[in-house]
Amino acid sequence: MERNLQTIINPCKFSKFALANRLDLLMEMEQHFDNKDEEYFKNLVNHEDLIIRTRAVCILADISGERAIESIGQVLLNDSDPLVRHEAAFSLGQLGFKSGIEPLSKAVLNDPSFFVRHEAAVALGVIGSEEARKTLERALNDESEEVRESAMIALANLDYISHVKRTNKFTTLTGG
Repeated sequence: MERNLQTIINPCKFSKFALANRLDLLMEMEQHFDNKDEEYFKNLVNHEDLIIRTRAVCILADISGERAIESIGQVLLNDSDPLVRHEAAFSLGQLGFKSGIEPLSKAVLNDPSFFVRHEAAVALGVIGSEEARKTLERALNDESEEVRESAMIALANLDYISHVKRTNKFTTLTGG
């Protein structure tokens, strides 16, 4: 069952102590971000707080580039929370490296959450590689309309890239 976003971000759900700890950790994260501390954020993708894990994924993608693909791919395939996995799929798409295709393909075909499968399909379209075509074609048969439509849009981008024989900002912005 998909989680209601309000139950996740509602501050009433957290004790003042937990909220204060998160705020302290976010301030600490900012310092490590300024120092581009990859190892720190690689460790935080396993933190118990899904908000911290989500931020760690985004920051790791920003400061590490392609070096982050393996860590973010593991989050996509193994995190317990669909929101965190969704953010991992989004980050892999934004990074745009072909090395992100394998974990994204696995997520498109196997993730229990349509929310994650949809975002993984979009991310494959953003990457824009023919290597993703078979996966996206299989996703056209997904039980979720959102996933099927995302695969259709991603495939349209692959067709466009194949036609114009280039990948650029336009193709990545319209990939999903």
